[in-house]
Amino acid sequence: MSMRSISVILVLVLVSAMAAGGQRRWMIEDSNDIVHLSQIYLRDVCILPDAASRTYYMVGPGFNSVRIYTSKDLKTWQGPRTIFRTPDDIWGDIRVVNIWAPEMHKYRDKYYLFLTFDTRNRFAEQWRDWLPRVTRGSQVLASDRPTGPFAPFANRSTLPTDMMTLDGTLWVEDGTPYMVFCHEWVQIKDGTVEYVQLTDDLSATVGEPKRLFHGSDAKWSKKSDQYGCHVTDGPYLYTSKSGKLFMIWTSGGYSGYTTGIAISDSGRLAGPWRHQDEPIYANDGGHGMLFTTFDPGAPGLMMVLHAPNNRDAQPHLFEMEDTGETLRIAREFTGE
Repeated sequence: MSMRSISVILVLVLVSAMAAGGQRRWMIEDSNDIVHLSQIYLRDVCILPDAASRTYYMVGPGFNSVRIYTSKDLKTWQGPRTIFRTPDDIWGDIRVVNIWAPEMHKYRDKYYLFLTFDTRNRFAEQWRDWLPRVTRGSQVLASDRPTGPFAPFANRSTLPTDMMTLDGTLWVEDGTPYMVFCHEWVQIKDGTVEYVQLTDDLSATVGEPKRLFHGSDAKWSKKSDQYGCHVTDGPYLYTSKSGKLFMIWTSGGYSGYTTGIAISDSGRLAGPWRHQDEPIYANDGGHGMLFTTFDPGAPGLMMVLHAPNNRDAQPHLFEMEDTGETLRIAREFTGE
C-alpha cells in the first residue's frame, strides 16, 4: 500500500455524500462539459501531448476505471469520460478493487495505458503488526486510439506477480522499451525504484528486474514514524539538454508528500543514480510527470502533479527550467 491509499479510502467513504456540482463528480459520472483547470479534482494524473491531433489527454484513476479529459490549450478541458473499466475477471479469480496511477504513452503508433491494479488477495506470508501484503501490480494495456477501447495482454500483471509493484512508466533507450516502476514498501519496507526490459510490443517482460535505488537513498525522504519505512512513488524520466537523465519521483518528506529528483550523469537508465539533496516540490504534492507543449511560444517543458495529497487533490501544472544540471520550477501555470 502506498501513501495514496489513505486518501483513496477517504474518497470511497465520502463519494456517496458528494454533490454533483463542481468537478468532483468525475468520480461518479461521465461528462462532456467544458471546465477550467482549476475545477478539476483528480490525483495521480498524467498528461499525454498527442502531436497528431494536437490534443492534450489528461488521464487519472476513477476507482476501478480510467478517466480522461481533453484540451487544446491546457487551460480549458472537456470531460471527464471513462476510457477503461476493469472487467470482473481481468485477473481470473483474483478480484481487482482499484486502479492506481494510470499513465498513457504513445509508442509505435499505438496507445498504451500503464496502470496499477490493486486487490485484497493476501500473500501466504504476512508480517505481524503490518499492513496486508497483497497481490498488487503494474500492467500494460493497449489500444489503437487514446480513447480506447484498451485491452490487457494477459490476466495478470505485466511485472512478476510475486512482487508488489506500482506506478510503472515507459522509457525507451536505444530503441529498447523498459518499464520503470516501484517495488512497494509494504513488501520490502524500504521501497525501491527498479526497471525491466519489455518486449517490442510491450506485452511482457524480458529478464529480471534490476534495482536503481532505495527510497532511503534520498536525504529528503523521511522515514515513516509509524512503519519505519521509506515510500517510493511515481517515477518519471526525462533526458536533459545536457544529456543527463533526470527522474522525478515521490516519497514522504518532512512537510508531507514530496517530489524530488534523481540524476544519472551517464544519461543511461542503468545509472549510477544520485539524489539531489533538496526536493523539487515539498508542499504536500507529488506523483509528478513531465511533458512538452506543442507551440514554440508556449512554456515548453512542464510538470504536472497532484496536491494536496488528500481527497481535495487537484492537478497542478508548472513551467519547468532545464538547467542541464537539474530541473527547477519556474512558475505555476494556472491557465488564467
